[in-house]
Amino acid sequence: MGNDLFQGKETGPREEQTAPLAHRMRPRTLGEFVGQEHIMGAGKVLRRMIETDSLISLILWGPPGSGKTTIAMVMATMTGSDFVSFSAVTAGVKDIRDVVKRAVNNMAAGQRRTILFCDEIHRFNKSQQDAFLPHVEKGTIILIGATTENPSFEVNSPLLSRSRVFVLNPLSDDEIETLLVRAVEDKERGLGGLGLKVEREALDLLIRNSDGDARRALNLLELSALLLGRGDLHFTPAIIREALQKRHLLYDKAGEEHYNLISALHKSMRGSDPDASLYWLARMLEAGEDPLYIARRIVRFATEDVGLADPHALSLAMAARDAVHFIGMPEGELALAEAVIYLATAPKSNSVYTAYSRAKQAVQEGPNDPVPLSIRNAPTRLMKELGYGKDYRYPHEAKEKIVVQDYLPDRLKAKVFYRPGDIGYEKEVKRRLESWEAIRRGLGGSSEEPSRKP
Repeated sequence: MGNDLFQGKETGPREEQTAPLAHRMRPRTLGEFVGQEHIMGAGKVLRRMIETDSLISLILWGPPGSGKTTIAMVMATMTGSDFVSFSAVTAGVKDIRDVVKRAVNNMAAGQRRTILFCDEIHRFNKSQQDAFLPHVEKGTIILIGATTENPSFEVNSPLLSRSRVFVLNPLSDDEIETLLVRAVEDKERGLGGLGLKVEREALDLLIRNSDGDARRALNLLELSALLLGRGDLHFTPAIIREALQKRHLLYDKAGEEHYNLISALHKSMRGSDPDASLYWLARMLEAGEDPLYIARRIVRFATEDVGLADPHALSLAMAARDAVHFIGMPEGELALAEAVIYLATAPKSNSVYTAYSRAKQAVQEGPNDPVPLSIRNAPTRLMKELGYGKDYRYPHEAKEKIVVQDYLPDRLKAKVFYRPGDIGYEKEVKRRLESWEAIRRGLGGSSEEPSRKP
């Protein structure tokens, strides 16, 4: 099962010296932790839970190297809990039962509670995930699940409802720099005893190639150190580039090539190249990528890069996902191929994506504006007396089904979020919206209505 008794397990000097740099530099306390300020910063919710020993079961969702395992280990250290770790790739229901039995024995003996860290929890099937439920409910274990996949798709609803989801972000350039400098200077666990000096350009090159992944940054730093000549103490850009060339880029569903290939597929479809799109799709499937992961990315593409230029794109993408789920593989690969060809050859528009981004920004940056009285629901007499629904104009009673009425709060009256393009179905949407604006002006609406042109 690969248990890792983080508490009470001593690591010998020889093991520490031979362990990878990323492992040796793993933060041990809240003070050493870098990144995820939105949940781990001073006064933030997850940090308060750890500091007050108010632990609950969690799902940590974020990209590789963002600190999921480290957060779980720090939680165990700071709360004096027994830490047991295993991966969903190798563990099964029997392993879960063994951990639970141990946790029950610990509780009965008045010993420490058990934090069960489950890496890649999205790889567990339904029966394996269900095995956690009663023990999470009883508090026998504190489950910390880590996943790079959207938990709403991959984690069972009952388990998800009994856990709190925290979203982790890739580390910023400044945060990666902090970790790299710390590793170079740390004489106990890092490379500080070597007296190395890192040129600014070399450090910037390390940061750019880390892609917000702390583990990748430290691995690249360690490889670069191994490439230094005898007596050479200077990290130069040339050394970093050599390390980048020597790094093996084998396909790893949780690693760099995973993201490189899905990026290649996405950009090839966006570039309307069906041949390249099919090639990258085949590369991922032949390497053993989860077809449902690809299907989800295809659905995302249909809304982000095709949108209303072809409203059928989303339906076809969803149909491909359903086909893969229904018939499995390898039969499902043709459904994915059909969707990829359709999307690559479909008219493109990102207006839905940009429209929603503008609306979301307006919500995040502004106050919670009240709903205009005229379009509020008025189910009670008091609400009607307060003006709810007063002067509401019913569009179906109008000749053109169009009325002059404010649907946005006063602060946002002149705001335009959606600007349709001139390609595919959106060309008709644009014509329709422009004609409606003309009708409103004719009915006495504002002559200064905002234009939907970019």
